[in-house]
Amino acid sequence: IIDSGGAIKAINVKGKADLMSKNMLQEEFAKKIVPKLGAKGMAWMKALNGTLESNIVQFFSEDQIKAIQTEMNTEDGDVLLFIADTNKALVNDVLGRLRLVVGERFGFIDKKKICPVWVTEFPMFDWDAEGQRWNAMHHPFTAPLATDLEALNEKPETCRAQAYDLVINGSEAGGGTIRIHDPETQSQVFDLLGIDEETAEDRFGFLLNALKYGAPPHGGIALGVDRWVMLLAGLDNIREVIAFPKTQKAADLMTEAPGQVDHEQLRELNLRTAKVQKS
Repeated sequence: IIDSGGAIKAINVKGKADLMSKNMLQEEFAKKIVPKLGAKGMAWMKALNGTLESNIVQFFSEDQIKAIQTEMNTEDGDVLLFIADTNKALVNDVLGRLRLVVGERFGFIDKKKICPVWVTEFPMFDWDAEGQRWNAMHHPFTAPLATDLEALNEKPETCRAQAYDLVINGSEAGGGTIRIHDPETQSQVFDLLGIDEETAEDRFGFLLNALKYGAPPHGGIALGVDRWVMLLAGLDNIREVIAFPKTQKAADLMTEAPGQVDHEQLRELNLRTAKVQKS
């Protein structure tokens, strides 16, 4: 997996070896929970009697076992949960969500606490293995770190973005970026994303023209105040704090929107409707 450019990562479930039986780890976590999160499977090790125990330990040398213990800061009673895949993004995503499952199940999350954190220096690009192309991790106008400008052409996978998120108790409560303000860097990013000059001009000509006139460095942040209120109130659903909440079908139960629109209103807005046959 590593030779193929993938990743192998793990989380340490501290002190829960007595609660996580071999059957729970193999049958419930590895075969049911983890596949639902998007991974093919999960490996595990228990820290017991100063060493690691599992059905895969036999494939590791003594030095490798010690290295894992050191890297994962293991103590007797800990359980290590491993996710491995050639898709690095998938490993991070699955392991992050598995961490939440474990946290909820074994009481690691203190819901009375408010824990904010800033996440910075996101990767600039995400590799699409199916399309064999780079995608913008945030949006194609995000500026790279000044120290990573040379990496744009040489090693785009190592390039970090001037992007930032505010996360509160695991929920995104705000986010933004510093934007590219010089045409040359913007052109390099478009090239990496497979956006040719003609397409760029057609889609973003107004922005590119603005950059030519010397647009200054600029950026911003969008704050989800309603999400903050939800978290501070100890609620789990953001609809509880929205003045006019909508259902998952985008229907407003109070005003009964969306509703019927008469022909006069459509004509006023130069709109017309078309029937779509259901296949």
